[in-house]
Amino acid sequence: MRSPIPEYLDEVLRTCAGDRAGAVADYVPELAAADAEQLAVAVSAVDGTVYEAGDSRTSFTIQSISKPFTYALALADRGYEAVLAKIGVEPSGEAFNELSLEEGSARPRNPMINVGALAAHTLAGPPGASRAERFERVVSGISAFAGRRLEIDEAVCRSEMETAHRNLAIAHMLRSYEVIEEDAPHVVEDYVRQCSLLVTTRDLALMAATLANGGVQPVTGEQVVSRDVVRQVLSVMTTCGMYDAAGDWVTTVGIPAKSGVSGGILGVLSGQVGIGVFSPRLDRHGNSVRGVRVCERLSADMGLHMMDAPAPARSVLRGGRVLHGPASRTALVYELQGTIQFAGAERLVHGIAHTPPGHNEVALDLTRVYSINPVARRMILETVRRLTHDGHAVTLIDPDRVLSDPVAGDGIRPRVVDTWEWGEAPAT
Repeated sequence: MRSPIPEYLDEVLRTCAGDRAGAVADYVPELAAADAEQLAVAVSAVDGTVYEAGDSRTSFTIQSISKPFTYALALADRGYEAVLAKIGVEPSGEAFNELSLEEGSARPRNPMINVGALAAHTLAGPPGASRAERFERVVSGISAFAGRRLEIDEAVCRSEMETAHRNLAIAHMLRSYEVIEEDAPHVVEDYVRQCSLLVTTRDLALMAATLANGGVQPVTGEQVVSRDVVRQVLSVMTTCGMYDAAGDWVTTVGIPAKSGVSGGILGVLSGQVGIGVFSPRLDRHGNSVRGVRVCERLSADMGLHMMDAPAPARSVLRGGRVLHGPASRTALVYELQGTIQFAGAERLVHGIAHTPPGHNEVALDLTRVYSINPVARRMILETVRRLTHDGHAVTLIDPDRVLSDPVAGDGIRPRVVDTWEWGEAPAT
């Protein structure tokens, strides 16, 4: 059977192709020469399966879509506090190239506008890294998200440098306030080279899927950045990634995203998909006109709005079953499933607290559980501890060891088995 998803993506592109509003970026000669009719979409699952349509293998420069990734590298290399001391996280409500800093702190308001992105570029790599080392960290780091080595479009780079007067002014302003310590023209040149990396729409989808997958590149399996870094990046992308159109974007599309003036848009829905879209005509905010329309369709048709997330709590606890063993022994087994977070763990705790198990032996069956987040882990282990103190012998049925090293406190470590088996009779 053929998957229906590519045909659906083709239909979306046909529907959106007729919108010819907007214009290509004309302040950079090389970008002004882009084919305005190009249109592409790619959707990547977190296992690396990619569905694509249109001009999805056509290369274009990454431009501002590089910003969340250099921000991620800065966070990974310098830590949250060090980066926050230099770059804020508040929406600016201004155009992407405004010459503005926070009053009082003199920090850029966020890393998704040019003033913040220039500062973030200088924070990639370890302290004391040379200019060449820092730039290689940026290129290799962004490439790791894509799963392949990215190259620079030298023609676009030269064209942008010829018109980089505003970015030079921003960099000199940052240098005057000691937000950056490096030579301003060098920072701008390297930043422009960062923005001139060539990507395809397929690359964007895989880069987005790496963020959706908790920082693990779905094809290479590399842990590019930590989950904590991903959470910070996606948080800032949600409020700042689409510039002064962020509010409209969040309400209509509802996924963390970043756009670029070459016509690309990257979108991330955590734990589900990464999206890449490309079409060169831009609206007054600098976002792809047809790209926004495609994303609106995908969000509405596929239920991708982050506020539409289904409530999983009631489905985590499948129910209980009673097992009968030798010598009239019985065990009550609680069957769990899916990804367990606070709400799911609360359903388990609530169920046990309000309907105490009337059996001396209790098992938690985690066979169908995909993952358990830290707060759910603590709640489950505390439940094990309390059940044990209440006189129950507790067993974990956990063939994949999703609850690794289950030490419940007070020296309590429950029995762990792959499938149910009767152990020694508990003390009476």
